[in-house]
Amino acid sequence: MAWSFHFVPLLLLLLLLSSTSAVATSGHSTGNATASLRPGREPLKHRRRVRALLGRLNKPPLNTIKSPDGDLIDCVPSHLQPAFDHPMLKGQKPLDPPERPKNYNSTIAGAAVVQAWHATGEACPEGTVALRRTTEKDLLRASSLRRYGRKPPRRTTRRDSTSSGHEHAVGYVNSEKYYGARASVNVWSPRIDDPSEFSLSQIWVISGSFGHDLNTIEAGWQVSPELYGDSNARFFTYWTTDAYQETGCYNHNCRGFVQTTNKIAVGAAITPQSVYNGRQFDINLMIWKDPKHGHWWLELGPGVVVGYWPSGLFTHLAHHARMVQFGGEVVNTRPPGSHTATQMGSGHFPGEGFDRAAYFRNLQVVDWDNSIIRASGLKLLADHPGCYDIQGGSNGRWGTYFYYGGPGRNVKCP
Repeated sequence: MAWSFHFVPLLLLLLLLSSTSAVATSGHSTGNATASLRPGREPLKHRRRVRALLGRLNKPPLNTIKSPDGDLIDCVPSHLQPAFDHPMLKGQKPLDPPERPKNYNSTIAGAAVVQAWHATGEACPEGTVALRRTTEKDLLRASSLRRYGRKPPRRTTRRDSTSSGHEHAVGYVNSEKYYGARASVNVWSPRIDDPSEFSLSQIWVISGSFGHDLNTIEAGWQVSPELYGDSNARFFTYWTTDAYQETGCYNHNCRGFVQTTNKIAVGAAITPQSVYNGRQFDINLMIWKDPKHGHWWLELGPGVVVGYWPSGLFTHLAHHARMVQFGGEVVNTRPPGSHTATQMGSGHFPGEGFDRAAYFRNLQVVDWDNSIIRASGLKLLADHPGCYDIQGGSNGRWGTYFYYGGPGRNVKCP
């Protein structure tokens, strides 16, 4: 298979800026949010705040499914989910999904997505949505209750990520107006070197400048011990409308994303994962803008429409996106002065190819005519190629694709 590899200088990026530890506001998490509290009344006040936040995040379920991995999946009436606490959504009900974009081809989708809780054989009834319950342990791993489930604020958003602590290997397009994106990505369980770090693979739909008005919609899989308490690969979503300052969150950790399915729980573990030199398991993701109402919909393929981000959440993305990105990201906290050994993708470099390296395939975008087309003119960027790299190509079976990832710390990445 012929490779086409090229490296792009710093056009953007910390924009990919994605995912800083969803729960930290500065420095590393202590793993115990009460460690710095003063004795006396402060711990009691903190416990009350924990209970109050749990009450806002967890809605009364019709029933609860206990997953083999320890998660609790609540079957919540769809109109009672946290999104409908938002003033903009008060009194509304979840919408029915619009038609998929033109040229939608279901044959390129991956296998049906299975989550760990499906092994119980139980299902949430019609009229409910499957929500992963937030627990007290989840909150106690956070260093800030006020910003739980968010990325930390930044004074400025830089266009390169050389010293940001975030490292990326991505493909991106930025020459048109975009109304959605689609790709298949294989799922792994990369090793995380420090609990405050994470590794993810996702699609970014982006608009606005790289200052305080950056709008993003993000979806993919993530391994984050600090956020979820384990090393499982989990399906996740994120959004922001002000460059991660005060708006947006992961999953359902704030009001915003409206879920419409009872078959998939956002934040729950995906199973199985790909095996090195063995079976590959990928998922198909599609984000697209409803031409009629302007909401941004999310499909986890084949065929499961997960929900939508209401158009009114956004400023720039209320109209269209100016950039789409696909790829991986890790947080590097540089434990005792060296590069982290947190892996991206499979933990192997892209040159190892199929069965060994992580990949994105069939990269597509949605154009002004609501048609899905190949993501032409894809640019590749690995900002630390000795640690995590990317190589791409194109063929009749996989369309536009790339392999990406790496082990982190190694002889070329000290």
